[in-house]
Amino acid sequence: MKRRAVSQRPPPPLMGSNDYCRSGLIGVSCGHIGLFVMTQPYIREPAVAGLFYPSDSGELRKSIDRVLSENHCEGMAAKAMILPHAGYPYSGPVAAKGYSLLEPIASQIKRVVLLGPAHRVAFSGIAFSSAEAFATPLGVVEVDRESIDSILEMDAVLILDEAHEKEHCLEVHIPFLQTLLGSFKIVPGVVGEVSSDRVASILESLWGGPETLIIISSDLSHFHDYDSARIMDAETSRCISGNCPEGIRSESACGRLPILGLLQLAEAKKMTIQTLDLRNSGDTAGPRDRVVGYGAFAFH
Repeated sequence: MKRRAVSQRPPPPLMGSNDYCRSGLIGVSCGHIGLFVMTQPYIREPAVAGLFYPSDSGELRKSIDRVLSENHCEGMAAKAMILPHAGYPYSGPVAAKGYSLLEPIASQIKRVVLLGPAHRVAFSGIAFSSAEAFATPLGVVEVDRESIDSILEMDAVLILDEAHEKEHCLEVHIPFLQTLLGSFKIVPGVVGEVSSDRVASILESLWGGPETLIIISSDLSHFHDYDSARIMDAETSRCISGNCPEGIRSESACGRLPILGLLQLAEAKKMTIQTLDLRNSGDTAGPRDRVVGYGAFAFH
């Protein structure tokens, strides 16, 4: 994949010393010309490359190509999806079921809204990043600053880079998107303590048209034995596909809050919801005494 460059602001035209002082670029005093220094754009570097997925770009690309070819799913193109966020050997096959639906519409997607639960930092609201781009071993993807700026005045929206620095739930999706899509931007939000109403309102504001894809990042049950997890996850799948939010509890899915927001909006928009895949780590790459559940769900 061709590496995409992050655009930088060009240097300003020649100015007098007072102009530099007024611009805030640099200057020791308004009577003397100071040294002009271009600030570098803030790029959020990968936190889990080499842990959740390969850090080598060639190996990563082969891994994604393989899991997509082995887990192809036929179906309608989705406007929104709920997909898991564990290490690729564990949840990659389930995520691939969802991502394979994008192939026929990949060229039209220009913006991806990514919402997932906070695992590292406790806070209230939905935290967006101040970064100009997110990096992975496959290159950098620009952040849609215009979209984030458009919702900054909404309740519960904040800029909190700390919430993104070590968070894996959004990062693991970006290499899949880089593999499948052309030129696109992301709107990455980490969800803390917030009401489903707030999540729904923010999603509605970012909904857009066919150029926008919504991804909710969530695993399902955590650390139960295989048989117990299958029962729990089957019930959660029934509640998601049937849009029964009252049945989704905190232990049902780590991304419960963004899931509830999407379900609320899906109800208002009369969307249909399809379960694409339902497995756990005991089915993919791990032992069966203590598993994590994964589901892929498409919203049409």
